[in-house]
Amino acid sequence: MTYNPEIHHRRSIRLKEYDYSLAGAYFVTICAWKKECLFGEIKNGKVSYNEAGQVLADVWCNLLGRFPSIDLDEFVIMPNHVHGIVILHTDVVGAGLALPGTNRGQKGAASSAPTLGDIMRTFKSISAIAVNRRLGSPGSPLWQRNYYEHIIRDERELHSIREYIRYNPLKWEEDEENPNLKGTGRFEARPYINR
Repeated sequence: MTYNPEIHHRRSIRLKEYDYSLAGAYFVTICAWKKECLFGEIKNGKVSYNEAGQVLADVWCNLLGRFPSIDLDEFVIMPNHVHGIVILHTDVVGAGLALPGTNRGQKGAASSAPTLGDIMRTFKSISAIAVNRRLGSPGSPLWQRNYYEHIIRDERELHSIREYIRYNPLKWEEDEENPNLKGTGRFEARPYINR
């Protein structure tokens, strides 16, 4: 089949014309391939990582060495997805929260500043290679294409998202991403994008 731009296009879920290298805090969610529970399990509201989950934790922490202009905030590895907060700085002194609409069309302080996409691409790539190497399954997909992001607008929202991430394992039994709930009538299956 040849490429046809009328039917072969991906809809971006990024904020149009927003520069994702701008200083600010970003909430990200990345889902496992086919939302399979690949990273461990939750028992009594606590996450228990398997080998793959431990690799993810290590790769996430090592992002600081690859991207010195970021900070990593709250983070959790769920059985089939991860949530985290990434804070981008345009200088080493620090950064405020991103405010959508106020920075449109502007570029980051340095043209070499990493974008949120650069950081997520690095995390997904390195973790997929490392997990597949550890499990002896080279080339197997680990992640769904893309990731969800939300620009954190103020301190109140930052606090709320931190709480959501911190207590996410306690709510696993009711989480729509929990495959054990599919078909129970408690939740409808729906696409992950724009959740």
